[in-house]
Amino acid sequence: MKGTILRLKNQAGLILIPIAPFSFDPSMHKPDHFPSQDTKWEQGIRWQTMLWQGKPLGLKFENIGTIGKPKIKLNVFSEDKLEKKYLEGLKEEINYRYDFNTDLTEFNQKFRDDKQLGPIIKKWPGMRIMSPQSLYEYLVIGIMLQNCTVGRSVNMMQILFEKYGKEVKFDGNKFFCFWEAKILLRTTEEQLRALKVGYRAKSLLRITEPFAKGEINEISLRKKDEEEQRETLISLYGVGPATVGYILFDVFKHYAELRHISPWEQKIYSKLFFDKDPENPVPVKKLLKHFEKYGNYKQLAVHYIWEDLWWKRKNEHIPWLEKLIRV
Repeated sequence: MKGTILRLKNQAGLILIPIAPFSFDPSMHKPDHFPSQDTKWEQGIRWQTMLWQGKPLGLKFENIGTIGKPKIKLNVFSEDKLEKKYLEGLKEEINYRYDFNTDLTEFNQKFRDDKQLGPIIKKWPGMRIMSPQSLYEYLVIGIMLQNCTVGRSVNMMQILFEKYGKEVKFDGNKFFCFWEAKILLRTTEEQLRALKVGYRAKSLLRITEPFAKGEINEISLRKKDEEEQRETLISLYGVGPATVGYILFDVFKHYAELRHISPWEQKIYSKLFFDKDPENPVPVKKLLKHFEKYGNYKQLAVHYIWEDLWWKRKNEHIPWLEKLIRV
């Protein structure tokens, strides 16, 4: 019920040890990510909610290590006491979603002298990609981002959280936690449209159905090869090549996955990599050819350079970028 806050008072502690090197803040906070009311970050600390095996959780990550000897203290907040087996499974899941068990030594050594990438690797050795959401949640956010401003997307997501999610409180903060897929199937397209999500109502229901019915299992899909994952994703309603590419990289950790560049990214990449006017962008084919020099790490390399740009934006005004950002 809207207005009812679930208080997560029970606490359990875990220690996470990412493979060194590991830079905490750029790994645990991505300034370009969709802003929503299920997460919060400050230097050295990340809070977020997580729906895991039907239980709403509050997570607090604290950096208590160094780049060379990484160590993260994780407090898990829940309504009831969690069993040891559950916590072990949760730890494994978090290690996967945050890519803590990946060794980036080869990547660091291979590109440390690259003119553009090298200085970023030096600044943030071992920066990881992350997907704090489940595959289903990632897809929902993707639908909310379609063809509208970030501000409108945030508003729509908040409406969905208030209607179908749970408001929770832990560690002195209030957040929203995602809903289970089956909950959304109890509603209709008309009811969703009444929430002012527009045509996305149909997409939400069509995306939700295979997850709610167990036809798609994210854990099983992780064990498939990349092409099997691609075929499964592209078969989903409303999921195009760009979304598939993001998922294969963020969710399934394929570092070389870079086949498609959206028009918006094309403009930013043109300025970022070729110093060309974003309104007269470099052809996509030329961009893709340029990224081939990064081989099996091409999307990871682009991620490093992209994230560096957005971190700079947190601290300085970048006029050409602001023109391309609709908020």
